[in-house]
Amino acid sequence: MIPSLAAIRIETPHWRMPQLWLPLFLLWIPLLLLSPLILLVLLGLAIAGRIPPWRPIAVVWSILCSLSGTHVRVLSDGNNVQVRIL
Repeated sequence: MIPSLAAIRIETPHWRMPQLWLPLFLLWIPLLLLSPLILLVLLGLAIAGRIPPWRPIAVVWSILCSLSGTHVRVLSDGNNVQVRIL
């Protein structure tokens, strides 16, 4: 399943941002506009690497589909950044 939302939270010792929900489906609009260029680049890489042309497309698609459920948390000097992809 392709991820549709990202939740971002940033905290410092003196300040806390409320959780920000970003709709990821809005990123698909520019991606659709750039898709011919992206497809040409992936096919060029496939030809240069002498691999089947559908292989890079399948790899990119599997990476996008596996992002759902990702939770990244970074702590440094009391600062806390959390990103959850739903």
